[in-house]
Order: sequence, then C-alpha cells, then structure tokens
Amino acid sequence: MAVIEITSDSFEKEVLQANLPVLVDFYADWCGPCKQMAPIIAQFAEQNEGKLKVCKINVDNARDLSARYEIVYIPTLKLFKQGNVALTSVGAKGLEELTAMVGL
Repeated sequence: MAVIEITSDSFEKEVLQANLPVLVDFYADWCGPCKQMAPIIAQFAEQNEGKLKVCKINVDNARDLSARYEIVYIPTLKLFKQGNVALTSVGAKGLEELTAMVGL
C-alpha cells in the first residue's frame, strides 16, 4: 500500500475511523529532513502493507490538524490506534527506528 496523502477533509475517515493502526507523517514541502524521510516512509508503508496504514499530512495545508495535534516541529510522526494517538515521535527516523517505534 502506498503512502496516502490526506487532508483535513479526509482525516476522520482515513485515520480516526481506520481498522488498522495508522502512522501519520506531519511534514512540509520546504522541510529538508521531511524530504529525506519521504523515501523511508514510502518503503516502510510497502513493507508493512496489511499491518498498518501510512498517511502524510502537509502541515501548511492542514493548519487545523497541526494545531489540534500540537505539531510544533516537523517531521512529527503520530501512531493512531482506534482513533487515538498511541505514540508521538519528533524528528527524522530511519527504517529500523520506524519499525521498532511502531512495534512491528
């Protein structure tokens, strides 16, 4: 499964109502570490297809979600389980760190 780009409008359906855990990458197009992480996030999504969903939210286009989830630094990763934040991680991560972080 590819990484799903979501917006404020699709957040409820894609993240909060998801049957699987959802890893959400809060990022910005101008953010260097976010750009470096993009291929890692994509690879992680492919490797864990069926185990969890991976979504990206551009903080510049979803300021309401950035405020709601208190995104101060990017990239910020949040793992949602059954509609609730189960884990938050700030800063760029490698593939192994992501796997360990979400417990897969």
